[in-house]
Amino acid sequence: MQAIYITLSVIIVVASVLLTLIVLVQNSKGGGLAANFAAGNTTFGVRQTADFLEKTTWVLAAVVLVLCVVATFFTPKPSSGSASSIENQIQQAAPAEGEPEFPANTIPAEEVATEAPAETPAE
Repeated sequence: MQAIYITLSVIIVVASVLLTLIVLVQNSKGGGLAANFAAGNTTFGVRQTADFLEKTTWVLAAVVLVLCVVATFFTPKPSSGSASSIENQIQQAAPAEGEPEFPANTIPAEEVATEAPAETPAE
């Protein structure tokens, strides 16, 4: 189960890097890689390059989205009842020297209760 999750994670990272590179190659005004080709009548010419890059962008975006959703079903579940080693270390750690230990509440509960302030007579 965990091997599937790791495999999906690697594929997501690779697809994300490819998607980033494809987007960076494109020019927002339609130039980009397509502008480097001078001949317009070639098989892999200006328009075909722009179409290919656009379709590749959409396909890679869809692949990343679908793989992220699928990967959530294969996310490793923590074993029930066992805390991680870090949590165990935190719970077992003693307070460090010089760390203040605050005293318990020393004010009696009767004094903590809010009383209405005595009104002063108006003159």
